[in-house]
Amino acid sequence: MPATDLVSVFAEGTFEEQIRELVNYLAEGLSDEEKASFIQPFADALVTSEGQKSFDEDEGRRKAVVVKVLGEVKGLGHGSNREIEGFFNLLFAHFLSLFPPESPDTREHLDSIVQAITSSEPSPVKYRLLSNLFNALPRRSGLRLPVNQALIQIASADDEIDRLQLSLPEVSKWLSEWEVSPEEKSTYLKTLVDIYAQSDPETSYQYQLAYVRSLPSSSSQSAALDVIAAALRLPSVFDFDALFRLDAVVAVKDSELYSLLQIFLKDGLAEYKSWVESHSGVFEQYGESYLLSSEAGLDQAQLERKIRLLSLTTLAFQNTGRNLSYTAIAEVLQVESTEVERWVIDVLRTGLIVGKLSQTTKTFHVLRASARAFERAQWEALEKRLVAWKTGLASVRDVVASTKRKNGPPPAVATSAAEPAAPVVNGAERVAA
Repeated sequence: MPATDLVSVFAEGTFEEQIRELVNYLAEGLSDEEKASFIQPFADALVTSEGQKSFDEDEGRRKAVVVKVLGEVKGLGHGSNREIEGFFNLLFAHFLSLFPPESPDTREHLDSIVQAITSSEPSPVKYRLLSNLFNALPRRSGLRLPVNQALIQIASADDEIDRLQLSLPEVSKWLSEWEVSPEEKSTYLKTLVDIYAQSDPETSYQYQLAYVRSLPSSSSQSAALDVIAAALRLPSVFDFDALFRLDAVVAVKDSELYSLLQIFLKDGLAEYKSWVESHSGVFEQYGESYLLSSEAGLDQAQLERKIRLLSLTTLAFQNTGRNLSYTAIAEVLQVESTEVERWVIDVLRTGLIVGKLSQTTKTFHVLRASARAFERAQWEALEKRLVAWKTGLASVRDVVASTKRKNGPPPAVATSAAEPAAPVVNGAERVAA
């Protein structure tokens, strides 16, 4: 959520003058008789009687007047966007200067202000008002949370969530700074999961991982199963190793979905088909148990496509720097050789592997491939490649050294002191005048 430039219309004057400006703005739209009746109680409250401290010296009097003004803020009021913003900026300034963030009264009044802004008619100025309030609050204040939640809700209702330019690193930073409870952090993350679920499932999944990580173990089972299902379902998710680093996911190791997740981490098509045969009703059962929509449910055809891509990735990783025949690829994918090119192109598009197809030789040369999980076998494979690379470099070095010894040192080029070599500029000799 980018910071905004605050605009203040009521920037000068004494406390009494600024309060009158606020009250006059609130009275806009009333009839003359109603306006006079509305303004009079504030005018009386601003009178300093004999023996009373001035407003500059009496914080209690200032606070009482500001509370009275806050009680009359029911919406955006009647004014241009600039006037609306100026009114609220001045109101924010008085409110935040008089009410410490940790006070219970502060949260109550803040909620009232946010409600007044969000409940009014749709207007672009609402985003700016809430952003101004968010930025005006102390960085570590937990009061930033309800303001940000209000921004998210109105953006979601207007189908403009991208307008807030939220990112997981930024959200994680906020949650580490805000002085709020773990339960409030989890609730906030769940809100983001739900809001992005329809418009941007991949972003929703990233927030889902953070949400599961934030939950206590006693209440994380359902969320853990949901995030496993999301990872399996989403066509762009191939990194399953990250899930096994979540305690909540490991805690459901006896579930059927966990066993399926293990296949997608390190096994292939044969193991997947065997799992499906022994868990024939798991897809329908999972959907009914967790109330998933048909869109969110697991689709066998999509899962089979995904495990084929992963199986091909594993084969490529095991043969990095080599040529794979169409026959070997077809055997792993359990398809005809005529379908190999289509599958290779599909996995190339995911970025899991990099290589070159040769229709002439019916081979695929693997340049690079991702490891599905980095365990002992992957470390051993990496060690073998490094040893081979080191041996290759040593051989090149020996050849170069042998050639130098055989040919001897290069002859020195004599240069006349009287006729220095012409300097070279941009590949051509400079000619002296």
